[in-house]
Amino acid sequence: MGLSWQQGPLASGAIGRFLVPDPLPKRLLYAEPLRRRMRVHFGGKWIADSENVVLLFEPARYPVAYFPESDIAAGVLERLEHTTRHQDLGPTTWFAVRAGEQVAQRGAWQHTGLPEHANVLDNRVAFAWRMMDAFYEEDERIVGHAADPYHRIDIRETSRHLVVRHHDRVIADTMRPLALYESGFAPRWYVPRDDIDLSALTSVETKTFCPYKGVCSYYDIGDARLAAWTYPETYPEVNRVTNYVSFEPDIVSVHLDGKELHLEPGQTVIPHGVDRELTVHEVQLRERPSA
Repeated sequence: MGLSWQQGPLASGAIGRFLVPDPLPKRLLYAEPLRRRMRVHFGGKWIADSENVVLLFEPARYPVAYFPESDIAAGVLERLEHTTRHQDLGPTTWFAVRAGEQVAQRGAWQHTGLPEHANVLDNRVAFAWRMMDAFYEEDERIVGHAADPYHRIDIRETSRHLVVRHHDRVIADTMRPLALYESGFAPRWYVPRDDIDLSALTSVETKTFCPYKGVCSYYDIGDARLAAWTYPETYPEVNRVTNYVSFEPDIVSVHLDGKELHLEPGQTVIPHGVDRELTVHEVQLRERPSA
């Protein structure tokens, strides 16, 4: 979750509200300087390198990075005849992105008839995340989508009593779960393996990734598919939950201090729009390209 996605304040499913007397427009767009160096790698080359990126937030989309034309390598963009119209920002021109022999048709776009109030995006180009080879902040790869500066994860120790059951079998029983709070989401509870009946967990091939936590592996519990998950090797920022296990409360029974938990609206993360469809292998290859 971030500013405009999932349950964020600019999203359609926001859990809070602005304390103003008049209704806000149904769609609020927000742009701000990223204030980080961002680079784009494609076709074995760095095709964009900027410390002046602007992030655009619009409802139901992850943030999109817009680069100044002056920070894009010469000859990379080839203007196409294809144009579209953005419902808020007006006419949009599309480009093929070319580096050596590698070409991404409709790999970038630019809003060419911006209203005055959106002129912060003048002469800026956005690259389609799923079509580029990689995006970097400094020398570290950013996977999935541009990192949302309003996305935060906090992890807290607790002595609350958490019990997980499937049918009549106790799967986990702990007085030392970790509570993981992720911007806008209800807490997720992570259990140390010593407090789990590991014989109840069956590893499956399914894997996903989180831009903020890393590659996620899943377990079936009996006939309950994908009932639990773990991050075997988290990113350093969240390493406290490395190899802990969390359980899906709408698939198995999860009780916290005797109260049954249920999945809350907005908990499910759905890939959307500019989110690049990375493979797990690509996510694990976070080293800096040599080119």
